Amino acid sequence: METLNTQMSAADRTNVDNAVNLYNKTLVQNGRQTSHELGKDDFLKLLITQLQNQDPTSPMEDTQFISQMAQFSSLEQMTNMSSSFEKMASFINSSEAASTLGKIVEVEAGETTTRGMVEGATRGSDPQVLVNGMYYSMDKIRGVYTE
Repeated sequence: METLNTQMSAADRTNVDNAVNLYNKTLVQNGRQTSHELGKDDFLKLLITQLQNQDPTSPMEDTQFISQMAQFSSLEQMTNMSSSFEKMASFINSSEAASTLGKIVEVEAGETTTRGMVEGATRGSDPQVLVNGMYYSMDKIRGVYTE
């Protein structure tokens, strides 16, 4: 049974650390926040790096490569589903706001509550309703009445 040497030399480790530090500095300088989570782009970069640095005398087995590609495909599909769910939730929230048009609502405004007819509604990820000339987020509504 062959063993795979996964140890990096000190020089390789230093080069990798320097590259990571340089990359992280460019992220901060460009206004992007570093993340401790791996995304699909990170997974693809790791896969490409692994393919570039594999031992030519013992290349990655087909089953390993297919398994990693299947994992990447699954990650892509989960990302797409997450995006679709966000869009669906935004649509549902917008529909809920629109369904209050012409109805009397009780809205929490700071430490008091106010009542009034919904005169308008906005769309998007955080829809709002127009009551008595002011916009309120849907989570501030405490009751809806047909009076």
